[in-house]
Formats: sequence, structure tokens, C-alpha cells
Amino acid sequence: MKRVWVITRNCIKRNFNMIINHPILGPRDSSEFTYIGDAALIDRPDWKAQDALAQFIDYGYLRDNPAGNHRELWFHEQGDRSFLVVTRNTLTHKISNVELASDVARSRGRGT
Repeated sequence: MKRVWVITRNCIKRNFNMIINHPILGPRDSSEFTYIGDAALIDRPDWKAQDALAQFIDYGYLRDNPAGNHRELWFHEQGDRSFLVVTRNTLTHKISNVELASDVARSRGRGT
């Protein structure tokens, strides 16, 4: 398993693994995944809208950087190549929820 070095608030290095509980394959090491970005990427703007340019600029460039729980999009690059929405605490790296991105998109009325 790949180990990740993190500098904490006290600037002390500590070693940890982050395990992502894949909804289909079960627990997997985070080294199998690629972080894509904020899960808001699922909500792509409508290109036909009057203000499509402004919506796409916001979509492409504006991101929140919260301290605490955050929904992120991850890609299972070294596995089944699925996209996952991972709810992770950015301070503790504790993962509280993992969903298939396709299920999240469907629940929001988006196609597959």
C-alpha cells in the first residue's frame, strides 16, 4: 500500500493510509484512485442557457475550499474505472460516505 505524508497543524509529519470503501468492490487503498475535484462537477451547466458562458466560467474555475466535510469526485483508475462521490472531512481525512457518481447524478435527474 502507498503511504502518504501529511503535515499537520503542528508541522509534524505523520504517515497514514486513506481507505475508500468502494460501494461495489469494498475497501480499497486511496492509491488506486485519482482525485478529480469538487463533486459539484457532476452538475454541468446547460449549454443552451442565456447565461451559459457565465455558468461555465463558474463551473470551471470557482471552487469552495471548506474546512470540514466536503463532497469530492474520485476516479478508480486502478480498478473498475468508476467515478465515486466521497464525503470526506478535510481536517481529519475521515471518510463518512461513498457513493457511485452515476447514482448521485441519477438522483439529481441527470442522465447516465
